Amino acid sequence: MRDIIEVMLGTATRIGEVLAFRRCDVDLNADPPQVSVSGTIVVHKGAAVHRQEHPKTHESNRIIPVPEFAADVIRQRLALLDPDDPEHLLFFSRNNTPLTPYNVRRTFRGMLRNAGFEGMDITPHSFRRTGATLLANELGMQATADMLGHTSTSTTKAHYAEPDRTVRPGPAAVLQKLAPPK
Repeated sequence: MRDIIEVMLGTATRIGEVLAFRRCDVDLNADPPQVSVSGTIVVHKGAAVHRQEHPKTHESNRIIPVPEFAADVIRQRLALLDPDDPEHLLFFSRNNTPLTPYNVRRTFRGMLRNAGFEGMDITPHSFRRTGATLLANELGMQATADMLGHTSTSTTKAHYAEPDRTVRPGPAAVLQKLAPPK
C-alpha cells in the first residue's frame, strides 16, 4: 500500500492509472525518470479485472516525469518482476493478477481506521488532489492540467487544485506608504 501511495503522490495519477503501470511504461534512464500513462485498471460486472489499453480520456495518454522518491519505489518494484516480461504490472496481487481499485480503497480505509483517521474524507484520490494543488501553486494551472491529463484548466481548477490564498508580500510594502508619519 505504501508503494502505491508514494507513486500516486509522485505522479498525481488516478488509482486505476497507477495500478496499470507496467515494466514497459517506465523509463528510469530518462532525466528525470518518466512513466507512460497508457492504460487503466477496470472492473466490469461479471468479468475479471483487467488492464484497459487506454486511460480514462484521450488526453489522459501522457508521459510524465517522476520525482526521485517515486522513482526509487518504482526501481524496487521493478526488481520484483521478471525482466523478460515487459507487460508485467508494477502492482499486482499474490496471484500475479491486477489489483482492483476497489480492494486498494478498502485496504486504505482499513489503514485509516487503524491509524485513527476514519471519517476524515481521505481517499486515494486525495493524493491526486494534493499533487495538483502543489503543482498549480508552483507551476500554474496549465502545467497542472497537462500533468493530470485534463483537456482544459477548468476541470483542474474546479475539482483538483486548491487555490493558494496567500497574497505575496508586495502589497504590504505598498500599503506601508499609507502609514502615519512617526
